[in-house]
Amino acid sequence: MFWEKKFHQWVAQMRGEAPVPLRVSLWNGRQFDLGQASAKVTIRVPAASSLVYLLNPTLENLGRAYVEGKLEVEGRLQAIIEVANVLAEKGRSTGSRLGALFKPRSHTRGQDRSAIEYHYDVSNDFYRSFLDPAMVYSCAYFEHGTETLATAQQKKIDHILTKIKVRPGDHLLDIGCGWGALVIRAAACFGAYCTGITLSKNQQALATERVAAAGLSDRIHIQLLDYRDIEGRFDRITSVGMFEHVGLKNLPLYFRKIASLLSDDGLAMNHGITTTNTDHSTARYGAGEFIENYVFPHGELPHIGTVLAAMQDGGLEALDVENLRRHYARTCAMWAENFENHDTHLRTLVDERRYRIWRIYLAGCAHAFQHDWISLNQVVCGKAGRHADALPWSRAYMYQS
Repeated sequence: MFWEKKFHQWVAQMRGEAPVPLRVSLWNGRQFDLGQASAKVTIRVPAASSLVYLLNPTLENLGRAYVEGKLEVEGRLQAIIEVANVLAEKGRSTGSRLGALFKPRSHTRGQDRSAIEYHYDVSNDFYRSFLDPAMVYSCAYFEHGTETLATAQQKKIDHILTKIKVRPGDHLLDIGCGWGALVIRAAACFGAYCTGITLSKNQQALATERVAAAGLSDRIHIQLLDYRDIEGRFDRITSVGMFEHVGLKNLPLYFRKIASLLSDDGLAMNHGITTTNTDHSTARYGAGEFIENYVFPHGELPHIGTVLAAMQDGGLEALDVENLRRHYARTCAMWAENFENHDTHLRTLVDERRYRIWRIYLAGCAHAFQHDWISLNQVVCGKAGRHADALPWSRAYMYQS
C-alpha cells in the first residue's frame, strides 16, 4: 500500500508537469497514461516492489530495473531513451542526481585487464553483429555526413593516419588495437611497420588472424600487453578509444609513457571520449553510474582541458585538437540501429541481461553525444618543443587525397 500510494502521487505530479508519452501498466491490470497524446512507450510493472525504480527515475535506476527484469519496456528504442531522459529530468525535483562526483580508482594491471575482458571479450560474433565489416569499435568520421558506417570508419582511420603523416617505413604503435583495422590499413596503404597491443584475448586472436589473411604478418605484430609494459621506440603512435580505461590519476603517467616511446621527431594521436563536465562528474541523471556498473567498469572520462594539461605534464605538446562529437552521435545511432536489426541473432549470442545492457547502452550513448553530455576529441601531439619539422604550417594537408 505504501508504494502504491507513493505511485499515485508520482503520477499526479508527472501529469501536472509537461506531458510524457508514456503508459504505465501495473501488475493488477490498471493502466495510467502520463500524457494526453497516444503513448509511445509502455512500462510494465510486474510487482509493487518494482515501483521504487519509477519513484526515483534516475537513468541508473531505470536502466538497472530494465536490465534486471524489474521493469519491462515496450516501444521503439529511440522513444524509450527519450522518455527515460524526460522522466529522469523530471525526477530531479524528487531527489534524482545529476551525477556522482569523481571517485579516484587504482587501475592496477589486474583490474584493467579484468575490465577490458568484461567489456571486449563478450564474443567476436557479438561485436560483428552491429559493427562495420572491419569491426572498428570507435567513433567514425563522416566527411560529408552521408557516408555508410563502413565508409566512415575507413575514412576515420585514414584521417588519423594522414593527420600524423604516416610514411612508408615508419614504425607505428597502436595502443588498444582492437581487431586490427588501423594497423592493417597503416601497413597495407601507408607502408608502415606496426605493433598493436590489446588486453583482450579475443581481439588479439582475431586481429592476428586478419593480419595473416591480409598477408601482412611480416609487417604487423599483435601483442597481448598492457600499455605500461611496452618497450621500444616508434615514429608514430595511435591510441583510439583506449584512454578512457586509463584513469584520471594515471593520465600523466600514460602520456609520459607515450612520450618515452616516441621518437624525437615523432607524432602521436590520442582519440578518446571526454566529459563536458569540468568537475569530472559522471553523465547526467545517473547515466554515468549505470555505465560504471554495467558497461565500463573502472572507466573514467576526463575533460578536454584535463587531457591537454596531463599531456603537457607528460612531456607532450598538443599540436591539433578536433572535436568529433556529432560524428560519434551518428556512429552510436548506427550501431544501435544495427543492434535492433539483428536482435534475434544477438539473443543467441548472449544472455538476456547482457542483451538488455548493450541495447540501452548504445542508444543511450547516441543520446548523450547528441546532447553534449560527452564528447570525442582527437589530439595530435609530439614531444614538447621537438616537432618543428614534423608538420606543415597549416591543416590543409589533412584533407588532401
